[in-house]
Amino acid sequence: MKSLRRFSIALAMVAVAVFNLDEVNAQDRREYKELTYASVNGKDLRLDVYTPGKAGSPFLVVWVHGGAWSGGSKESPPMHFVESGFALASLDFRPSTEARFPGQVHEIKAAIRFLRAEASKYGYRADRIAISGASSGAHLAALVGTTNGVKELEGRVGGHFEQPSSVQAIVSYYGASNLTTILAQSTPYGVNMRVPALERLLGAKPDAVADLAKLASPVFHVTAGDPPLLLFHGDQDPQMPINQSHELQGAYEKQGLKAEFVVVHGAAHGGPAFFESKRASMAAKFLTEVLGR
Repeated sequence: MKSLRRFSIALAMVAVAVFNLDEVNAQDRREYKELTYASVNGKDLRLDVYTPGKAGSPFLVVWVHGGAWSGGSKESPPMHFVESGFALASLDFRPSTEARFPGQVHEIKAAIRFLRAEASKYGYRADRIAISGASSGAHLAALVGTTNGVKELEGRVGGHFEQPSSVQAIVSYYGASNLTTILAQSTPYGVNMRVPALERLLGAKPDAVADLAKLASPVFHVTAGDPPLLLFHGDQDPQMPINQSHELQGAYEKQGLKAEFVVVHGAAHGGPAFFESKRASMAAKFLTEVLGR
C-alpha cells in the first residue's frame, strides 16, 4: 500500500509538472490580435501575429485563408507553423463580393510591407518571410509569391512603400494556379463550384476576360529567381483539380527552380490529412531549409 501511495504521489507530481510546463509554454507564446495593416474605402484591414516561445528571431509565415475568394477569415490559422518554431501572421482582406481582382493581391502585398516594417516590434525576421495558404488562399499566396515587382499587382494600398512585398518561400495547399485552364480540368461538381466563384473574382468567366484571367494566374508569372515552392494536393480533390498544382510545378521546373510536390493520396479538398504531424513536419523541414540559406 505504501509503494502504491508513493507511486500515486509521484504520478501526481509529474502531472503537475506537465501542467505547469504547458502553462509556461502558453505564456511564452505571444499573440498580437487585430493589428490594422491598411485601410481601404474606410474599412480597416487587420491581421493577427503569433510568435513561438523562446524562439529568438524566428522566420515568419504569412497565412492567406481560403473561402472561394469570397469567404473565410483570419481566425483559426494552422498553428503547426508556430509549434514548429515559426512566427505566423494570419490576415484578412476584402472578399470578392466587395473587391474584384486584383484588390486581394494589393492588400496581401500591403500586409507583407507592414509586417516587414514592424518586424522588430513583434520579434521575427524581416528578411526571411514565407507565404502560405489553402484553396483560393493558396492561389493568392502563389500569385503574391511569383509577382514581386509586377506593377499591376503591387498596388498602392497601405503604406511602408519603402519595404518590399517579396517573399522567400511559398507553401501551397490545394490551390489554383491557372485560371485559364481550371474549368476545363474540373469535374462537373468542380465547375458548379468554380464558375460563380471566378465570376465574383474576375467579373466574368475566365474566357470572357482572358487577359485578366492570365494576370491572375501564377503559372504565367514564374521567372528565374522566384522563391522555392512546396505544394500539397489531394489526388481525389473534386473542387480544385490536382492538375493546377502540376501546372505550377511544371512552370517552376521549366525555370530550373526548386519545387516539391506532395500528393496526398486519397485526400479530397482540405481536411486534417494536410495538416497532421507528418505533413506539418514536411512543411517545417522545407521552410527551415529554404529560409535558412
